[in-house]
Amino acid sequence: MNIPFLDKWRRRHTATDPAKGLAAVFEEDPDGVAALLSECELLRSQASAAGLELDDSPASLAALDQLLPRWRDDPELLPWLGNDAGLYLGTVVVRTVPGATWHVWPGGSPVVRLKTGRDIQVVEAGLDWAVQGAPELSQVYGEASET
Repeated sequence: MNIPFLDKWRRRHTATDPAKGLAAVFEEDPDGVAALLSECELLRSQASAAGLELDDSPASLAALDQLLPRWRDDPELLPWLGNDAGLYLGTVVVRTVPGATWHVWPGGSPVVRLKTGRDIQVVEAGLDWAVQGAPELSQVYGEASET
């Protein structure tokens, strides 16, 4: 995958301070990072295999909640799928909840910041959903859209 802003950042920062990470890239190119975060290839392929097309809508979150959690049989897949589920949740929130934006904490964790200033740790929510089934992605979205 060719990601120009990431290649540019790597050349500039790898030798000087590799710990800056995603937060530094986000400051330089928030739209590029948002596009990268919205890819969620593993989740999209798993959903597609189950006959579900993810269209970045709140309804697709509810549909994901209804899928049989076959991924729980593969402990190596769980953290990757949970990460993608969280990023997908964040993508839906950012695209549909007025005032919601991506924000990257200095440690590199992407969160969704609501217009109220509250941060939603979407990756953590996605991991909980993948492992335990709760909270449901649509529930987290509902709470975010009410604020």
